Amino acid sequence: MIDKVKLDELCTPKSSNLAQKDILENHGNYPVYGASGFIKNVNFFHQQNAYIAVIKDGAGIGRTMFLPPKSSIIGTMQYLIPKNNVDPKYLYYAVRAMNLSKYYSGATIPHIYFKDYKKELVPLYSGDKQKMISLSLEKLEDIIAKKQQLLSSYDQLIKSRFVEMFGDVSQKENGFTLNDVCEKMVRGPFGSSLKKEYFVPEGSTTYKVYEQKHAINREINIGDYYIDSQKFNELKRFEVKPGDVIMSCSGTIGKFFVIPRKAKPGIINQALLNFKLNESLINHEYFLQSMYLIISTIESKGSGIANITSVNNIKKTNLFLPILTEQNKFSEFVQQVDKLKFVIQKSLDETQTLFDSLMQKYFG
Repeated sequence: MIDKVKLDELCTPKSSNLAQKDILENHGNYPVYGASGFIKNVNFFHQQNAYIAVIKDGAGIGRTMFLPPKSSIIGTMQYLIPKNNVDPKYLYYAVRAMNLSKYYSGATIPHIYFKDYKKELVPLYSGDKQKMISLSLEKLEDIIAKKQQLLSSYDQLIKSRFVEMFGDVSQKENGFTLNDVCEKMVRGPFGSSLKKEYFVPEGSTTYKVYEQKHAINREINIGDYYIDSQKFNELKRFEVKPGDVIMSCSGTIGKFFVIPRKAKPGIINQALLNFKLNESLINHEYFLQSMYLIISTIESKGSGIANITSVNNIKKTNLFLPILTEQNKFSEFVQQVDKLKFVIQKSLDETQTLFDSLMQKYFG
């Protein structure tokens, strides 16, 4: 049986009063980090040794970082300074496994406090065992990062090939609009049409409510909202089918996802636009790459939250349209690259599963 100790026996919390505005005019060799990672280098540092940082306020709350010696964090983050009885990198993985976001409080700006999670228990292996565990997990994460980088390079290859074949389509016109190439273009229902009281448990006769996170994550097997067949028939014009392209259109704008063949029947909610393409004019690969380039030209409005308010304006957006045979050549190239991506993604998923299982084994 491995002994377990409380988190506050392994680290000391420290706060930061550093704001981004305080470092705008400061330059040097020592990094400062925020919730999104590295911000900039300055001429001072607050921590001599490596440490763990936890996002304690706002977006990403509870996310954990392992940060290098001679660095600092801004005030939305919390220092956890390892004590001498624990390997710093081992402590990082232990804290990461705690899912600290469950301790958040606050409705407008969520936050977490060390006092709420300081009693979390950490398995205390021998020093050598701690180093072995942290090294194993670190190597797996390095492999994961390299595979993700490779996938990203394949995506960049597709974008480069598109520009090589067709140029910057955001700056070209030949008389076509998005309305010309879409059989249907609709935004999800607003107001009382899709209130939460209409949601039902998933069943054999229910229909999925597709949300913005499906487009952002490019993942179909997530989400918890369903409606019955009666409500589905009432909202049938918002139906989504395999081959349709959904786009996020509120807050995070311009994330696209093609609904896969085995997707559960359903409708989109108000944070999505659905494009049903006229495949005699345009194929999916050309459409997606064109939209990545022209999405910045589509007007969005909103105070604080960007929001595409008018589908009619989108329908009028210019779209350079080459002949289908040229589009198909590009599509064939994409399909070849996708085969390579599939192999890498499968390997990535396997490595991620191994990493997750080891985290569960040592810290679960």
